[in-house]
Amino acid sequence: QVQLVESGGGLVQPGGSLRLSCAASGFTWLYYTIGWFRQAPGKEREGVSCISSSDGMTYYRDSLKGRFTISRDNAKNTVYLQMNSLKPEDTGVYYCAAAEAPTVQALCVQNLGVRYWGQGTQVTVSS
Repeated sequence: QVQLVESGGGLVQPGGSLRLSCAASGFTWLYYTIGWFRQAPGKEREGVSCISSSDGMTYYRDSLKGRFTISRDNAKNTVYLQMNSLKPEDTGVYYCAAAEAPTVQALCVQNLGVRYWGQGTQVTVSS
């Protein structure tokens, strides 16, 4: 059974940090580009950060560069998203996705090749 399970969300004050995890099972992890997406209330889902399957290439949404860091532990079939200096506008449901995408930009910007989605984890940044 294919599963992508996100965890690590929660309520945090502005300026705080969270680390999200996306744990995968049931498919050949190493073949897939993995991405984090988020959806704020009333807004469309947007790509946050993506990481390639093998060479470590990464993509970040321009507004998030320097605050978010994506990493991948292939031995644990897990991708992480370290989020620092969080702002209220970072609030939303964060999803991970596994894709057969040619590049990290293709996944994060064009949403190409997504095969699996996780159920999402809520991140709320509020004082």
